[in-house]
Amino acid sequence: MKLTCLKNCLIFLCFITSSLSYGQTTTTITHPAIQLPTVVIVTTGGTIAEETDPKTGAAIPTVTGKDLIKAIPGLSEIANIQVVNFSNIDSSRMSPDIWLRLSKVVNKTLRDPKVKGVVVTHGTDTMDVASYFLDLTVASNKPVVFTGAMRDASSPFADGPLNILNAVREAISPNAQNWGVTVTLNQYINSAHDVRKTQSTNPQTFDSGEKGYLGYIVDGKILRFRNILPRIVFQEPKQLPKVYLIEAYAGADGDLIQTAIDHQAKGIVVEGLGAGNVNQAMFEAIKAALKKHIVVIVATRVSNGGTYPAYGGPGGGATLQRYGAILCENALSGPKARIMLMLALATYGNQPSQLVKFFH
Repeated sequence: MKLTCLKNCLIFLCFITSSLSYGQTTTTITHPAIQLPTVVIVTTGGTIAEETDPKTGAAIPTVTGKDLIKAIPGLSEIANIQVVNFSNIDSSRMSPDIWLRLSKVVNKTLRDPKVKGVVVTHGTDTMDVASYFLDLTVASNKPVVFTGAMRDASSPFADGPLNILNAVREAISPNAQNWGVTVTLNQYINSAHDVRKTQSTNPQTFDSGEKGYLGYIVDGKILRFRNILPRIVFQEPKQLPKVYLIEAYAGADGDLIQTAIDHQAKGIVVEGLGAGNVNQAMFEAIKAALKKHIVVIVATRVSNGGTYPAYGGPGGGATLQRYGAILCENALSGPKARIMLMLALATYGNQPSQLVKFFH
């Protein structure tokens, strides 16, 4: 009887250690009786790690990584789980510098041959951009799965636990390899390159537009729909350059572009209209930036499609390209084009002939 009790206790035993880098706390949950793959869950915060404050009725960060894992029945039966508490902040407070530190943690984690893959829990507000930053900076081909929640942990219909369970299932599945970094919520699997948040409150918020989902998770199985194009991977830079994102709109005067010039921007991403067009005032401001040898990328605020030299005249895509702006033909959103430009500038410097290939 005592031996049976001891065995049962060992099955659910948690070993808690401290990590010195970035002040993280690491929790390991193992199942000694069964040989299972190891998955590391890196928690960064977001709705998935928040609960409703009874005084204000607003969600606030309260949930640790260990708490998240406790809320998932059956997780320890499919993988040995290590939890790294990287941060606990709303994703509206994230920044490229934080994502760079996160990338370093994930790269170091994946160098361990025992680790099958990494799951990153992250707020949904900037998850599409965070996942793309890591897709561009994580060297390993092992699965890295971003997930989160649209309902906080105190909701009776919280979506976080199942999203984490499915993310772990994806990380260990032989049918989910060589996808790069993915965003996986509500059973749908998206490529970091293509994914966008499309709904402010609904759990079915992420999709990949006309590119389509990578796959779908049902009954614990990964249904694979398509592959991805070859990944671009940069070495982790020591420092990220200052790059501004500015949207074109009816009546825009170009003052924001001039402000970016005055603040010594190294690059500017303009979210243009349609296939990459701006008005006369913005066109003049873009020319001023190009004269200062500031790299200008022209993306589009349209959800699907890239920017192309289709229109002439002042501010047309063809004219912008003729003056030296780079058109974002690979259909990156403005925020993702900004991330791409930051990393490309950090690697190659101001060399338009080198930079243009990352947007075609």
